[in-house]
Amino acid sequence: MQKKLFKAESKKLLDLMIHSIYTHREIFLRELISNASDAIDKRYYAAMQRGETGVDKSQFVIRLEPNREARTLTITDNGCGMSAAELEQDLGTIAKSGTSAFKAEHADAEDIDIIGKFGVGFYAAFMVSKNVTVYSHKEGEDAAQWSSDGVDGYTVKPCEYEPIGTKIVLSLKDDTDEDSYGEFLETFRLEQLVKKYSDYIRYPIVMQVETSRKKADSDEYETVVEDKTLNSQVPLWRKNKNEITKEQYAQFYRDAFHDYEEPASTLHINTEGMLSYTALLFIPKKAPFDFNTKDYKRGLKLYANGVMIMEHCEELLPEYFNFVQGLVDSPDLSLNISREMLQHDRQLSAIANNLKKKILSELLRMQREERENYETFYRAFGRTLKFGVYDQFGMNKDFLKDTLLFYSRKEDKLVTLKEYVDAMPEAQKEIYYAAGDTLAQVKKLPQAERVADKGFDILCLTDDVDEFALRILESYQDKKFRSVSDPDLDLNTEEEKKQMEEKAEQAKPLLERIKNALGDKVLDVRLTDRLKNAAACLTGDEGMSVEMYKVLRQLPNGQTLPMTFHLDLNPDHPVYAKLADLDDETLKTYAELLLAQAQLIAGLPLDDPAAFAESLCKLM
Repeated sequence: MQKKLFKAESKKLLDLMIHSIYTHREIFLRELISNASDAIDKRYYAAMQRGETGVDKSQFVIRLEPNREARTLTITDNGCGMSAAELEQDLGTIAKSGTSAFKAEHADAEDIDIIGKFGVGFYAAFMVSKNVTVYSHKEGEDAAQWSSDGVDGYTVKPCEYEPIGTKIVLSLKDDTDEDSYGEFLETFRLEQLVKKYSDYIRYPIVMQVETSRKKADSDEYETVVEDKTLNSQVPLWRKNKNEITKEQYAQFYRDAFHDYEEPASTLHINTEGMLSYTALLFIPKKAPFDFNTKDYKRGLKLYANGVMIMEHCEELLPEYFNFVQGLVDSPDLSLNISREMLQHDRQLSAIANNLKKKILSELLRMQREERENYETFYRAFGRTLKFGVYDQFGMNKDFLKDTLLFYSRKEDKLVTLKEYVDAMPEAQKEIYYAAGDTLAQVKKLPQAERVADKGFDILCLTDDVDEFALRILESYQDKKFRSVSDPDLDLNTEEEKKQMEEKAEQAKPLLERIKNALGDKVLDVRLTDRLKNAAACLTGDEGMSVEMYKVLRQLPNGQTLPMTFHLDLNPDHPVYAKLADLDDETLKTYAELLLAQAQLIAGLPLDDPAAFAESLCKLM
């Protein structure tokens, strides 16, 4: 029996097939199972073409047989089988796909839904095998055997193999200190791989496993060997929506994505036409434990005809929807030759664009119709949406703005921007907000007192990204966002403005003395009419609010940021009335105390807590 060389031009191409195309060697099992499924599809379709309507589809099966002693893994199917000529043509020529030719030959048939395309998946077997032997029997032909060590050639010869179909025997490579190929002989590992990649192959994938069960009429247990079907076969997402209960969706979500709670919402999307796909998406109620770590992997599971191609396809979800779990199954995506990743084309972009619109629509529906449910979700993932508004210089701000919720000081609950604007008094022209570390702190900010006295609501911001998001939004329904800490809120009448100007003019000498006492600790010392009960507050400068300063200060090298704030004094406060009569040394103590208490109210650390305590005790 003469050994034949592969028909590809050189051994280099074979090495490429075996060592370079696939990044994970476990993929070999997915490829061989997919080939077996295609072979069964071909046999069933051929029977239908011949008018054999009595063919029992339930008799088709794919079987795995690991043998630890012989160190072999056998994959058997009762599909169409191959003749000796087909073995030589399809397995002897690298990148010659029999499935692809079958598809082309039956291009008009609508019910063909087979997987193979490039004709290289079979060669993934050599990533784990030192020798591969194929026994195959096609109806009406003699059985034949194909064998190769995957180096440069193969042999084909007649053999005794009775059943119609194909048996592939992999002789696994020897284990080394670096690599263990014996893992693919462990039943639990094979079951794990089938679940991961081939769970929705439409034919049963069967393997004998050892199980322990109680003996009849006895408390003793015995170990028995029995066939076990490893795959689910029918994907939940391919069933009609009206056949699936809410409980089934929830159970699938818990099992597939390892969450102990049911999802906040489920989207089951079927799209047909120029691009056909099915998507099953879940919006969680709570963030997974690693959500805010570098270990978290976003993206949807990607299937092609029920075979998993990618576990985390990031391209299908924008960053701001990274909390969405789920999958997409499509026969139309342009996969690369290894079926491990996508070619980036218009098909992928079209699916991603459609999905993000569907997700947005569902979030807004939840917000309208299931407010409590939405708020639960939002407490877990609202920060992600706000980052989406701010990210990429606000590219997605108009898309996401209606998903946002902020705490209303007046309503004492979370509100949307639309709800805030709809409730604005006619006299209110802007959307006011106040920022702080906690809700309690924000409610007590002295800068908010005058705004609240006017009957205007204030959005309370407590996330570090909140103010950045509102500043990038700039306005909502033509109403500009305005911080209560801004120096000129324009809340006074003309008479009140005139009176304030007169007070400021009279106070110039005193304010200059205070500024000299504080030196470069503040940019300036001014009078303000924004305070009601507080003696002083800090105000940022040139777009840098106190809260933004605190966020930036936490970034790498942020500790070097200078404190560029104004100290604003309330001219109607009893403390202010005492300042003019103080000598320079005492005035300096008062000024430092006023600055310190303004820093504390703003949530800023004191430069010298000990000096603050000493000054306070001295005055007491």
